[in-house]
Amino acid sequence: MAGIYIHIPFCKQKCHYCNFYTVISQKYRHDFIHVLLKELEQRKDYLGGQPINTIYLGGGTPSLLSVNEIVLLVDKIKSLFPVNEKAEITLEANPDDLTREKIESVKKNTPVNRLSIGVQSFHNEDLDYLNRVHDGSQAIKVIENSLHAGLNNITIDLIYGIPTLTEEKWLKNLALFFAFGIPHLSSYALTVEKKTVLHSLIAKNRMSAVDEEQTVRHFELLLKETNKHGFNHYEISNFAREGFYSKHNSIYWLGGHYLGVGPSAHSFNGSSRQWNVANMKQYMAFEQTGTAILEKEVLTKDQQFNEYVMTSLRTSWGCDTEHIENVFGSNYTRHFKEHITTFVNESRVLKNGSVYTLTNAGKLFADGIAAALFRS
Repeated sequence: MAGIYIHIPFCKQKCHYCNFYTVISQKYRHDFIHVLLKELEQRKDYLGGQPINTIYLGGGTPSLLSVNEIVLLVDKIKSLFPVNEKAEITLEANPDDLTREKIESVKKNTPVNRLSIGVQSFHNEDLDYLNRVHDGSQAIKVIENSLHAGLNNITIDLIYGIPTLTEEKWLKNLALFFAFGIPHLSSYALTVEKKTVLHSLIAKNRMSAVDEEQTVRHFELLLKETNKHGFNHYEISNFAREGFYSKHNSIYWLGGHYLGVGPSAHSFNGSSRQWNVANMKQYMAFEQTGTAILEKEVLTKDQQFNEYVMTSLRTSWGCDTEHIENVFGSNYTRHFKEHITTFVNESRVLKNGSVYTLTNAGKLFADGIAAALFRS
């Protein structure tokens, strides 16, 4: 189970809340694809010949790529890696980039078979707060055009906890999502990360701060509505109908291996992590040097255990003490059982045989519960 992630960092403008590596300048746009192709060639052995089940074009804004560039990248991957014929190939997209003509061309002329559309909200006040380029009507039109073109495997992103987002408007966002019949939803709480524009604006009292109680209410409504409409809550921020789970993101959550190319992209092969430099100028120097600029961390046994606990506990598959025993040994199993008991007693974690999963109450404290189980 392996995947390839391609980071396309270009954006038309920076969203206030975004802390991913992106660039507004198009200075390196022309030569960037060629550097990506070279990095793919250099790192073709990283996954050890494992079959590639997913290809994910993320960003940034991958929908800024031309259809020819998308085809060039995927064809290069197929020439270097053993790609499964039924591989999930996802393109992240912003509503303002996808005209009807481009959607139809993506469907007809590329191997992309899944769209991830960054809607965030259908209400313009929320989009203004987030500093998104598109408006609500564009988001609706893009979904309609994608479905009409036959691109039915769609996921959209919706953000909750936005200060301008009332409970009534949040329910309207969800109602619109369900009305479209889309099979997958990724929904995230608005978080204010340091060094973002939003953090600075809130600190200067120029933007309203996030209300944690409002965020909790939105999350509870999200759980209620998705459950009512038959969606499986298979990861803290992800909901899907049966058969439409994100195969690519599931690789991350289930401990699979993946190669990331492009500036700031991360890779994991089971024993170590690597990440590329988050600097476009330095990354583009790869054109001349032929050596990707990256850092590497070999994971200790404790770190591998912590990684398993953190990712598995976020999913509906849960954390399995049989797996811990087989992979890490009895000391780790004993440590886990000793520290998880409090959360079971508090009804934040449900025990079913050897498997532990978060309850709805526990999902509000997922990161804290995982951290309490870590070894150091």
